[in-house]
Amino acid sequence: MYLSRAGYALDGEVGCIAAARHHALTFLGQAHADHHLLVPARVGDLVQLVVSELVTNALKYAPGPVLMELRTTAREVEIVVWDSDPTVPAARAADPGRIGQHGLEIVKAVTADLFVEQEPVGKRITARILLTETIDPSPA
Repeated sequence: MYLSRAGYALDGEVGCIAAARHHALTFLGQAHADHHLLVPARVGDLVQLVVSELVTNALKYAPGPVLMELRTTAREVEIVVWDSDPTVPAARAADPGRIGQHGLEIVKAVTADLFVEQEPVGKRITARILLTETIDPSPA
């Protein structure tokens, strides 16, 4: 069950990726205010990074609009990006000499789960970031 959900249509204009990151931070702040959801600063940073990478790739490789949905549960944040290109992206083999095209590798490294669903038109990529780190609540 989701505590919070919000959807955004992104037009691809200048500033669109920054706007997507801003939407993500505002969404997390609202989830905290409405549901007392604790979002560690590191999680907020990772959400912005994943939003930036997924939206950038969608705008770069797919014609047409990009839709982003953000969802929270008590345990995680989901970032869903839909675009009109049905091609399933694949992370490339590690190559420290390669300039660029590391976005999917980065997203896979910082998320708990990443999956792609082909749709009748385009694809939907969902990334999950856990809200909690392993913390021992007992006193030392």
